[in-house]
Amino acid sequence: MARFVARRLLGMVAVLFAVSVLTFLIFNVIPNSEPAQRMAGKNATPRLVASITEEWGFDQSLPQQYATMMKKIFTGDVISYEGRENVDARIAEGVPATFSLCIGAAVIWMFFGILFGYLSAVRAGGMLDRTLTIVAVAGISMPVFWLAAIFLNYLTYKLELFPSGGYVEFTESPLDWANHLILPWVTMAIVYVGVYSRVLRSNMLDAMGEDYVRTARAKGLGERRVMTRHVLRNSLIPIVTLFGLDFGSLLGGAIVVEAIFSLNGIGQYAYESLINTDLPPIMAIVLFGAFFVVLFNTLVDIAYAWLDPRIRLGTEAR
Repeated sequence: MARFVARRLLGMVAVLFAVSVLTFLIFNVIPNSEPAQRMAGKNATPRLVASITEEWGFDQSLPQQYATMMKKIFTGDVISYEGRENVDARIAEGVPATFSLCIGAAVIWMFFGILFGYLSAVRAGGMLDRTLTIVAVAGISMPVFWLAAIFLNYLTYKLELFPSGGYVEFTESPLDWANHLILPWVTMAIVYVGVYSRVLRSNMLDAMGEDYVRTARAKGLGERRVMTRHVLRNSLIPIVTLFGLDFGSLLGGAIVVEAIFSLNGIGQYAYESLINTDLPPIMAIVLFGAFFVVLFNTLVDIAYAWLDPRIRLGTEAR
């Protein structure tokens, strides 16, 4: 088991390194992406541009620039080109809003995704199943930006039930914190509810035909217990994998939702940095997001290996 975990951790480091290198190279080959010229302004003199180039090390080779930037990111000294602010400090400021958004949305979509998927499987082919299928497909089909605009138009500007945006710290006012996040939570969760409910329904329908389910029924167990203790429990394993990947990617920053609702989180910071082609915050945010994606993927692999030794033994044999 220790060897399996070590290999997964080494793979995690390799993926993060590859992501950082690719991101750095992409933003250094973009046409007209000279950071010194952007920082100096459109009407800057060549002398000013040369001074900024020397001060920020833009005249160094790409490997040197990459090494310097990565060192500054991990030591907390990296400064953005555009706003001249500390990138790590700015990301730390956005972490509470992004975590609040992602955790709340994840709770909503997991609860309703499992509920709708379970009810659809139990009532497969019935009116309830058809209704939930329509709801799920409609949720998957609606773009996030359109859904956010609909909520803001009707629930904020017309009915004035919720604020238009902004983020309030939980410690400042738990009620205002939740009130400002309800619309972003629902907006982000609706798409995932549809996906998770359809995946769970399919898994449960497949599990219903397995031998261990027929054996449980032959032993005289009640239908509800068979569905919850045997069918649902085994059908949730792929859902856990899917949740680990989705939640990890969300922590990298929900760009569209945060930008629309002005949550001032990591996603909104990423949006502003992309507009300005500001490499240091983009590098830091990409690494932040990639870390959580790889971390949750690694944790899922380790959990699988612990639950099923065949996976661990098969990997070690290769």
